[in-house]
Amino acid sequence: MQTGKPINAFNFLRQIRDNGISIYPPSAHQVDFASRRLGLQQFILLNHPDYIQHVLVRNQENYPKGRLTRQILGPALGRGLLNSEGDFWRRQRRIAAPSFHHKRLIDLADVMSDTALQTADKWRLAAQSGGSLDITREMMRLTMEIVARSLFSHDIAGSIDQLGAAITVMIDSIGRPSLLDLLGLPEWLPRPRSREFNAAMALINNTIYEILRQRRAATQASGADSGDLLGMLLAARDETTGEGMSDRQLRDEVVTIFAAGHETTAVAMSWTWYLLSQHPQYEARLHLELDQVLAGQAPRFADLEQLPYTRMVFEEALRLYPPAFSLTRVAVADDRVGPHRIPKGAMVTLSPWVTHRDPRLWPDPERFDPDRFLPEAVRQRHKFAYFPFGGGPRVCIGNSFALMEGRLILAALAQRYRLRLEPGHPVEPQGRITLRPRHGMPMTIEER
Repeated sequence: MQTGKPINAFNFLRQIRDNGISIYPPSAHQVDFASRRLGLQQFILLNHPDYIQHVLVRNQENYPKGRLTRQILGPALGRGLLNSEGDFWRRQRRIAAPSFHHKRLIDLADVMSDTALQTADKWRLAAQSGGSLDITREMMRLTMEIVARSLFSHDIAGSIDQLGAAITVMIDSIGRPSLLDLLGLPEWLPRPRSREFNAAMALINNTIYEILRQRRAATQASGADSGDLLGMLLAARDETTGEGMSDRQLRDEVVTIFAAGHETTAVAMSWTWYLLSQHPQYEARLHLELDQVLAGQAPRFADLEQLPYTRMVFEEALRLYPPAFSLTRVAVADDRVGPHRIPKGAMVTLSPWVTHRDPRLWPDPERFDPDRFLPEAVRQRHKFAYFPFGGGPRVCIGNSFALMEGRLILAALAQRYRLRLEPGHPVEPQGRITLRPRHGMPMTIEER
């Protein structure tokens, strides 16, 4: 990207709809500031940790998510935490935050571990037959089950495949922004939606509203808290007003948690298995730690402190392949970062994909090396050299959930299996809403 250089609208749209990371040339990883123009819209990339911190923390009020995010995500996520702004977002965050408190998440660790162990049992037949499985699909189903059990207990046990397929259609659809959105054309102009998207949204909405109806009726009858995330959200009240969430607000938060909560961890786990399959020396260190600490037992929350290398492996995978590869904000007033001017109305992008590969911050950045996350190495880096979950007041509310989930899945499955990429299979990261492997991730499963 070069400052001030216009973008060819057709090529830019084609690139960003097909693969959002393709718009960043290799030079983007080594510049602090870049700017381009599409029609009347200026796009700015910030790639210096101080600049990133300025947008996410120091002057975050000047950088809401803005129109583009609302137009892309709104039809699916409504006004959930990922998509809302201002006083409404602050209210929703206050209400939802206790549901993601550390003490609450501890109670969900066993759900994560036990669900992963059920997947491990299912894999035994594949390991014995020598066939391959698409690990991305396997991780999608596993994390879908974890989020479903965490959110709803067993309310959707019979329809998880159907709901999961609908969520996938939804994510694929919103991952392709239209030219109307990118050019900043008025929101009243209709955006075409496919028949598949409309059918998926109808299924998702009908399922969730029926769960809410049943749960409210059950809670009113018994007065008992189910203990899952939905029960916590239903019971939560704004400490200022005493108000809870309406069904529409609950629907938006549940769809956001469901979509983001399973998709991002599943994608992160897919890349983790791929990286371990390509680096057997690091895989061996992981296996040694798991054998010494777990000794064949199910991983539990209390074990996580004794599994530092497991954490380092997962965090390094998030560095190289951050599921949320790009964050977009809009400047509501003129601003400056360092010597650079940011005009009002500019679309400002912060990209973990770009910053996590900056050789000035990460020596030999393409190399997989979990030791980058030794405590002493972390202390020496700028806090915003690494931001897979964003940062500041709008840091992902589910980041602790995802980090715990990823480590427990890794521990539960890696202590029983080695995964090997199918020989000759092409591996290409594709940035849509998340950073998926374009061609899937077929892998053979070997019992240890």
